[in-house]
This record gives sequence, C-alpha cells and structure tokens, in this order.
Amino acid sequence: MDSNDTRPPATPGADANAAGAKPKRARHPLIRHLRGYFLAGVLATAPIAITAYVVWQVVDWVDSQITPFIPEAYNPATYLTFPVPGFGLLIALVALTLIGALTAGLAGRFVVRIGEYFVNRMPVVRGVYSTTKQIFETVLAKQSKAFREVALVEYPRRDAWTIAFITGTPVPQIRDHVGDDLVNVYIPTTPNPTSGFLLFVPRKDIIVLDMTVEEAIKLVVSGGIVTPPDRRPAEVKGIPRVRPAASEPAIEPPKTRAGSA
Repeated sequence: MDSNDTRPPATPGADANAAGAKPKRARHPLIRHLRGYFLAGVLATAPIAITAYVVWQVVDWVDSQITPFIPEAYNPATYLTFPVPGFGLLIALVALTLIGALTAGLAGRFVVRIGEYFVNRMPVVRGVYSTTKQIFETVLAKQSKAFREVALVEYPRRDAWTIAFITGTPVPQIRDHVGDDLVNVYIPTTPNPTSGFLLFVPRKDIIVLDMTVEEAIKLVVSGGIVTPPDRRPAEVKGIPRVRPAASEPAIEPPKTRAGSA
C-alpha cells in the first residue's frame, strides 16, 4: 500500500450495501397533478374567501352597532324571521350623508360651532377632538397631498432603503432648528402599515416613486411579495438615480469615452 494514500480503509459490507440499495422512486405523475390542482384551487378561492370574510365581519360589526338604535317599527327583523344583513350599514351611510348635507348649510355650521365651543372647554376631550378633526381634515381634503405620494428613504441606516409616504412639510419651528428643506414622511411597518414612524427628512434625500399609494401598501403588507408594475417611460428605465433633489435632474451613469479601456 502506498504510504501517501490517506483514504480511509474500506468498511466491510459497504459495497454490498451500496449495491443493494434501492433507487429512490420518483413521485407518481398523478400525485403531482393533484397537488398542482389543489394549489391552483387554493390560489383561486383563498383571496375571494378572505375578502368575503373581512367584508362580512365589517358589515356585521356595523349592523350590531346601529341596529339597536333603530325603532322596532322600522326594523325589518321585526317582521321577518331572520335579520337583514347590511341594513345597519345602509342606515349609517344615509345618516352620514344627511349630516353632511345639514352641516354644509348655515344652520348646520352654526350648530357645529356651538358644539365645538363646549367641547373646547373640556380639558381632555378637546385634545382628542382637535387632533382627530385635524387628521381627518388633512387626509380627506381634496387639495391635500397627504398619503398621495410614495417615496424611498434611507432607513434605518445608510444604503438601506424603505418605502415611505410623504405627508406634508414640518412646522416652522422644526425647520428653523434643523435649517434645511424638510419633508414629513411616514414609514409603515410590515405587515401592519397602520403602525410606523414619523421622520423629518431633507427633500434632497428623498426619491419620489411612480407608484400609487395602494400599490405601495400592497408591497408593504405582502413583505415585498406583491410587486407593482413599472410604468415609467422606456427611456428612463435602467438609469440609476442616487439621492436626487426635487429640483435636480436624475444622475446618469458616467459615460465611457470612445477608445478607453
């Protein structure tokens, strides 16, 4: 035996076991087809079932909150042997529409102003009311740009990017302390976008994306699985843009001079 041979000695019976080992049987084609059909059925029915369940839970919750305030004479459940799903939701929509129509008039605005006068005299209630009112006025206003722009910001460290929503500009006191052109950005968390972080980021460090808010929320909730389509023009696709300012053009990659290595 060669003294330089470092291979381990052969185990008695190893060759026999290797020769007698049966090859692993391939999965039957019928099982593969059935598995594919099952996954296709789950993919087709799961989104519909989950959507129907969520809608049903919302409608049922609204009905449970509104139906007890409906007089029995006007409640269809009084004359029927089964409750009418969605009746409470319909009443809520009609009531909100009527309240909106009334507050649009002079008398309605006067009543609201009187109510706000008394609410603003309550120490704790006035803070909750004013904050809630300001949020709804900002989000629902037609001229508001809150949550209408999607951007990329570096967070939580440099060269790590995350989806953010532009919500406005900071108050002058914050801008005066920082001394820069800042933008309010809301960074949602995955998979629950209703929780997140508020950051004040310089405008030059924000990259605005050609993406709708709905597409960005799907991207965040799915953890990056559901990606939106790229609707940018063909001439700008593939051109890197590294931290462009709002008023600056995109930074194009350096061009190689002819004849250079």
